[in-house]
Amino acid sequence: MQKTLVVAALEDDAAGQSRMAYKMLRTQALQCMVAKGWNTLGVTSPGPDQGKTLTSVNLAVSIAKAQHHTVLLVDLDMRKPSVCHYFDCTPENGIEDHFLHGTPLKKILLNPGIDRLVVLPTKAPITNSAELLASPRMAELVRELKERYPSRLVLFDLPPMLAGDDVLAFSPNLDAILMVIKDGATRKKDLAKAMELLKDANILGTVLNDANEDVASYYYHY
Repeated sequence: MQKTLVVAALEDDAAGQSRMAYKMLRTQALQCMVAKGWNTLGVTSPGPDQGKTLTSVNLAVSIAKAQHHTVLLVDLDMRKPSVCHYFDCTPENGIEDHFLHGTPLKKILLNPGIDRLVVLPTKAPITNSAELLASPRMAELVRELKERYPSRLVLFDLPPMLAGDDVLAFSPNLDAILMVIKDGATRKKDLAKAMELLKDANILGTVLNDANEDVASYYYHY
């Protein structure tokens, strides 16, 4: 996890500043979600390579380490699934097997070795991801995940917002969305377009990733 920058799982001093930043994000996100009675949160970014999956993984780990919360991290970046990479694991089954072959969820869920954290992976890229994300079967699955464990936070790593219509198709299933942008990489017009497309969604906040600041590696604004 040190190699993949899952700093929320580390205890060494070198990761302290970044780990504390994720704790701040965790606290702010949980306070808002709990206050509104929400338990499904999607994480996206305007474009690729802006840190959304790394943010999803670290946020999930940080919440799981809070002792009184459990987290289900779902990899829904179906065109480029990568959540398992951060935990150095190779899934035998993926969420696509649940839809295509009826594989029970209990045979797909992974425990990455962190208490109170479970991962629902996508095993291989899916070309018709937008259609699957918008399908009634996907909506039914999300309802099942919400209702089976009402006290569990279900965190979805989503595709980049402007890479296709995947996020727009899936957004009605979410209570809220967290937008990740990267310092020096995200263009203002792309962020504006992404936010406009999500105008009917609940935007929990934004995360400025890889910021060049003295006080912290990441700056969060709510």
